Amino acid sequence: MTAVDPSRTGATVSPSSSPPKPARSGKSLALALIAGAAGAAVVLLASGRTWAKATAVVAQGQLPQTASGQDVTGVPGALAIVGLAALVALFAVRGASRTVVAVLLTLSGLGTVVGAYLGISDTAALREKAATATGLSDAGVQDVSHTFWPWVAVVGGVLLLIAGVLALLYGRHWPAMSARYERAGAAPRSPRRAAAADPDRPEEMWKSLDRGEDPTR
Repeated sequence: MTAVDPSRTGATVSPSSSPPKPARSGKSLALALIAGAAGAAVVLLASGRTWAKATAVVAQGQLPQTASGQDVTGVPGALAIVGLAALVALFAVRGASRTVVAVLLTLSGLGTVVGAYLGISDTAALREKAATATGLSDAGVQDVSHTFWPWVAVVGGVLLLIAGVLALLYGRHWPAMSARYERAGAAPRSPRRAAAADPDRPEEMWKSLDRGEDPTR
């Protein structure tokens, strides 16, 4: 049997594994930046808003009580800051360090989602504020209602999680900050010129002659 030349038959041989296209790497980078920054901003915004409302029952009547995201749980806001810092740090490191930072970003997003979801129906903060307002440790609350802001925090956590996953999948191909901010067109250092021969030292004159230089200049 004779071997068939792929070039004659028109068949093309594709490599088993090829690096990702620059366009795909650029899209993943842009998407991760937008998702991470937007997710952190959304979580921080939602954490400062009212998550739950209720009324505390006292002898004189009822006292309205509200609980913000920070009152209910400080986990989403704290993890959003950690995730934002990890997003920035992605471009300051390379190699295995970038993978570690990407894992941190992913875990920050996942923790934000879990923390915000657990705070959707939480009433402990309302009861604590009612106890403080009434001076009774067993003060009860009624007419409890929850706003949509915990769900907004969940969405922000999902965006952070997406940014982390993209960093894990494509982060090794993204540029680093150190390479981006190097001075372009910097002139290479020229070798240091040899010191001029001292005419009063014969050994220096011989060294100059060996180098092909004129020691009388």
